Amino acid sequence: MMNKITGHYSQSYDDELNEAVDRLLTMGALVEQQLRDAIKAFIKGDRDLALQVIQTDRTVNTHEIGIEEHCLEIIARRQPAARDLRLIVGVLKSINDVERIGDQAEHIAKQLLDEDCQRPTEAQLEDIEMMGDKVLQMLQQSLQSFKEMDAALALAVLKQDKLIDHDYGRILRHNLTYMLEDTRQITRGLHLIWVARALERIGDHAQNICEFSIFIAKGQNVSHLTEEEVEAVVDKGRT
Repeated sequence: MMNKITGHYSQSYDDELNEAVDRLLTMGALVEQQLRDAIKAFIKGDRDLALQVIQTDRTVNTHEIGIEEHCLEIIARRQPAARDLRLIVGVLKSINDVERIGDQAEHIAKQLLDEDCQRPTEAQLEDIEMMGDKVLQMLQQSLQSFKEMDAALALAVLKQDKLIDHDYGRILRHNLTYMLEDTRQITRGLHLIWVARALERIGDHAQNICEFSIFIAKGQNVSHLTEEEVEAVVDKGRT
């Protein structure tokens, strides 16, 4: 359950702030399903599902515009300060990352629909599926950290990005090797690399959402800090 925002001078202000977070989470859930469908479509070779993923992008964009307008209205009418301002800024920045995750899901779906796309081997698909599962979990937990404004969970998710980077590097190396050994593998290899690259970028966007969660909870921008420095921020009792 979301940590509901309370205690302001008016109930309507509480409601407006909670609505901003709720709408972000709704958009996040939509994009999470879009990503899940994109991975499934690519693994199963389901072109109809891939088309559905692409069509969902317009709905995601509509959510982004609506949330942005809602947040800007809060800024204009309420002039939020301190934690409230951090919350609104965090929502505004996070919807941009969520929208870009949707773009990357669409990119994965388009790889399948490319007429030149050759079906990967079972081993290659297993690599993508395993990486996709990790990225989906990272996205789920990043949204959960925002929902709960849980800096400790956000930090734990940030640490998972190394695993995503490792998977991407492994898939990249394997496919470059296949492409060098057999030129007939070039088209297939490029599609797999592009899918893995999209998943790696989604991990980066999930990481950004976690950094905004810490910013809201702890009042400090951690986007350019080392992992050890972020841990120190999270461990502080600062609010």
